[in-house]
Amino acid sequence: MKVPSVGAAMSDRVPPGQVLTDRFPILHEGEVPEYNMAEWTLRVFGEVEVDKVVTYEQLLAMPQTQVLCDIHCVTRWSKLDTAWEGILFRDFLRLLDIKPQGKFVMLHADNDYETNVPLEDLMGDHVLLALKYDGKPLTPKHGWPLRLIVPHLYFWKSPKWIRGVELMTADREGFWEQNGFHNVADPFQEQRFSGEAIPIPEDEWEKKEFD
Repeated sequence: MKVPSVGAAMSDRVPPGQVLTDRFPILHEGEVPEYNMAEWTLRVFGEVEVDKVVTYEQLLAMPQTQVLCDIHCVTRWSKLDTAWEGILFRDFLRLLDIKPQGKFVMLHADNDYETNVPLEDLMGDHVLLALKYDGKPLTPKHGWPLRLIVPHLYFWKSPKWIRGVELMTADREGFWEQNGFHNVADPFQEQRFSGEAIPIPEDEWEKKEFD
């Protein structure tokens, strides 16, 4: 990899092996879903006392928080000072009665995508169920109507098009984790892969659509 250095002054914000960009590359598995919002719901299930189904209107009515954060993709781009708005995940959890053994979360998204995150990792100040980006509702290609933002982990842990939140007693690997990507995904530790590195061309993200 011939990844240019960002310099010591930015080393606390830009993980090793990353390239800064002003673009917002569009990467995902499968086609962009289309929704009938009269039927769209978010399901919460697993290690909760009562399963819950939440509508888009109910999400809009919840207290909204604005978050400014840096994001980092495993394909080696980083984008600084991205602006999101939505519900802090920890605020969302106040609506639920989680069982004590519910220590892990699987995020279920459309196109049969899922990714796993320890519950503790979702309780921070910048972890958001995002409804807006840069002051406007999410676009379909960036996850409308709802996506998760977990900025301290590689961006595959921030799934688009979320439809389910499953509380679990034990960890379980998601889509990319089953396909050789690291289970934790800390960018500053370069936790990209679980074993042998997967060959991702350093300029692959530059060939994708962006806005």
